[in-house]
Amino acid sequence: MRDLQFHRNPQDKRGAIMPPGGECDDLSIMDTASDARFWDRTSRRYAKSAVGDPAGYERTLERTRALLRPDSRVLELGCGTGTTALRLAADAGSCLATDISAGMIAIADEKLAASLVPSLAFRIATAEALAQEAARFDVVLGFNYLHLVRDLPGTLRCIHGLLAAEGLFVSKTPCVGDMNPLIRFLLPAMRAIGAAPYASAFREAELRQQMDAAGFEILAVEDHATKGKENRPYVVARKRW
Repeated sequence: MRDLQFHRNPQDKRGAIMPPGGECDDLSIMDTASDARFWDRTSRRYAKSAVGDPAGYERTLERTRALLRPDSRVLELGCGTGTTALRLAADAGSCLATDISAGMIAIADEKLAASLVPSLAFRIATAEALAQEAARFDVVLGFNYLHLVRDLPGTLRCIHGLLAAEGLFVSKTPCVGDMNPLIRFLLPAMRAIGAAPYASAFREAELRQQMDAAGFEILAVEDHATKGKENRPYVVARKRW
């Protein structure tokens, strides 16, 4: 189940007050707490794990850097232990990396203290909480994230609201519905014993449809895998309205 990259914690659509305009939906605070506990338990183990496809990961970083400007205001949702944010922050004007898990953010802060990247900050937050604030971002990143949220349409609406005009949403997440059917059958059993978090099983076609409905124009869909087809599309989408 490591191929699903469950360690990338969701910035789930849960536990926040709905902002003006209805960009984000309110989901259960109990779901928020349950998900946070799962990621807190696994945070130290994840910090010691290796990237499954290092070459593919480097390709994703390179492609994302090309989308950033020296003055870009960047938000990463579901940043985990901060590895990606630490690699990309120097290519942007500012970067706020968030996660629902206090355990993940604690590790990210440890890394930041050792790296001294002044333009980067880590924070425990949900997308909904950020939507209550005035800050808007030029680029929102969500890597190995969307398959872990419980309300995909609501999450996408919230991300849309966090972006400045014509801002970019860059994601790379497993489309479980396009993977081996055994994975979909195993997930409920693994969740029941606490070995896996919630994960939805949408297909790539559904993801594209939901992005379009949320007000995004898809600019690119790419496969960055270097070990065959991984059903984890890298998507660049622009805020359309």
